[in-house]
Amino acid sequence: MRIPDANLAEVFDRGFTVVESFLDKETLRACQEALWEIYPRPEDYFADPEAHPRFARSQFAGLRFFPYPSWAINRVCVYPDLIDAAERFLQTTEIDCYKIELWAKYSGAVDYDQAHHRDYENHTIVVPRADQLMPQMTCFILLSDVTELDGPTKAVPLEKTRHIPIGITRTEMGEFFDDEVAVTGPAGSILIYKTDVFHRGSNFKAPGRSRFVMPIDFKKRGWRWQGKLAWPDRALNPGWKEAMVKMTPRQRDLFGWPPAGDPYWNAQTLADVALRYPGIDLSPYGAHAEEPTPAEA
Repeated sequence: MRIPDANLAEVFDRGFTVVESFLDKETLRACQEALWEIYPRPEDYFADPEAHPRFARSQFAGLRFFPYPSWAINRVCVYPDLIDAAERFLQTTEIDCYKIELWAKYSGAVDYDQAHHRDYENHTIVVPRADQLMPQMTCFILLSDVTELDGPTKAVPLEKTRHIPIGITRTEMGEFFDDEVAVTGPAGSILIYKTDVFHRGSNFKAPGRSRFVMPIDFKKRGWRWQGKLAWPDRALNPGWKEAMVKMTPRQRDLFGWPPAGDPYWNAQTLADVALRYPGIDLSPYGAHAEEPTPAEA
């Protein structure tokens, strides 16, 4: 669904917003089924947790970075309504998708409780502006139902923390627990928040529970002090080529793909990119490609 303007405004006013039924049912169902190519199904995990010791190594052991083996997961990262929301939030079509993750948690695997913190330390090499210019749009898409029992993210409204200098990134354990809001909702919901918002991960409150989310982040292109992942570093991973082939030119642009009309495109690059990505439709780029130079002719 298209995220209402009021929810995007709430991110600036409150620091975060939650929208239910964001993903359509078919996209959500396909993505959920493809999760089991990466993670154990909850019933399999809880049948023998010791068979999956990696999830006990740290709170972040369940993180997996883009790309993924299945297009059913990869297409969620470039969901049209997500791109639309990022464009409106950042007030430009010149945007980068700078981080995509999957995150699985299983109750009892590890202590997931955290103190409140701000995320910007590994999203920018400086600090966010307090006047809310030059923001980054950070998101969690819920891929499973999240209740109070399921270790929800807990965020503190900006009105409770505006007195804290942006340069302070962490609070003492327990501080602001009375002010926090649990981010709960059915699978397919989306949380959008800013990197200067205090929030934390919380523990599960019942055995046999699990939580699956997809964090995705956007920034305005050209703000070189912001970012997190370098996509060329991920281009050899399974799923990358299929994702690039199946994406539209607009979706590829989010990863820094040269746009149609860019001087990069000529007869040689069109031919060789087609060899690297079998089956890709490069006609949108070829229509405006540079004529070959005499040396190429």
